[in-house]
Amino acid sequence: MKAIILGGAGFIGSHLAEQLIKNKFYVKIIDNLSTGRIENIKNIKDKIKFIRADISEKGKWQNEFKNIDYVFHLAALADIVPSINNPYKYYQSNVTGTLNVLEACRKFKIKKLLFSASSSCYGIPKKYPTKETEKINPIFPYAVTKYLAEQLIIYWSKIYKINFISLRLFNVYGPKSRTSGTYGAMFGVFLAQKLAKKPFTMVGNGNQSRDFTYVSDVIDAFLKAARSNLNNKIFNVGSNKTVKVKEIIKYLKGSYVKIPRRPGEPNITYADITSIKKYLKWRPKVDIKNGIDMILKNISYWKKAPVWTPKSINKATKDWFKYLNK
Repeated sequence: MKAIILGGAGFIGSHLAEQLIKNKFYVKIIDNLSTGRIENIKNIKDKIKFIRADISEKGKWQNEFKNIDYVFHLAALADIVPSINNPYKYYQSNVTGTLNVLEACRKFKIKKLLFSASSSCYGIPKKYPTKETEKINPIFPYAVTKYLAEQLIIYWSKIYKINFISLRLFNVYGPKSRTSGTYGAMFGVFLAQKLAKKPFTMVGNGNQSRDFTYVSDVIDAFLKAARSNLNNKIFNVGSNKTVKVKEIIKYLKGSYVKIPRRPGEPNITYADITSIKKYLKWRPKVDIKNGIDMILKNISYWKKAPVWTPKSINKATKDWFKYLNK
């Protein structure tokens, strides 16, 4: 089988590439390295074809879709504050980029498109755990552009018969999780702080809880979705439980300082995964304690990561409040 991973040098994409190679796939990675890192794929560089390209611009990269079976679309700009400051850039990357991907899929008649969607489309849900049928209410430009990309895929599927499965990912963590961006992923930020012997920056009182899903479970969901005979479906991908942030800090063993709550963020993220368990026979295997043990074994990855401090985070938060108080 032949696969393309868009965003394959990123956190999830690089793990996916490694697993596809283990499963005897021929793999191409397309990435502009705006957030991805060559270091993430250095162990497989001789086993893949790497194309550096920006999917928001049409180009020769689209010809790489010829004779491809599966396209895994994980390329996107993330982070909330930058999307507030530069919504056009996010629209180009996440929406126009997806349109360009769809046109390549249509031209070369790929077998199936697997899309990395975002649970941020639910905004602040009224019901927990949150089903795929929950009201869509994206709050920030990042969430809007990810949802618009998913909608494009749905409509292109209807018109041009492009098979797809969209996986709405909740909070993914594991080795290689990024620390770049205005905040970075929580685990990446915490581990960089731990290595630097700095206190963890805990938002509010730490009672907000998140549905943390270990990256290997997410990769398993993508593989099951690709191999399934099901098409044109949307599934939540989560851990089937929710954990308070202050509990994560306790597991990581360190002191902490409090930073202000950010308005517009949900107190809870909690995926209802009934549908994916039923139709794809997928369920998470790694619980939070085992997951943290595994990332602590790989903690050296974060040695060169930027260390966020209360001062730097609070400075970035001003844009967040400015947007919501307009």
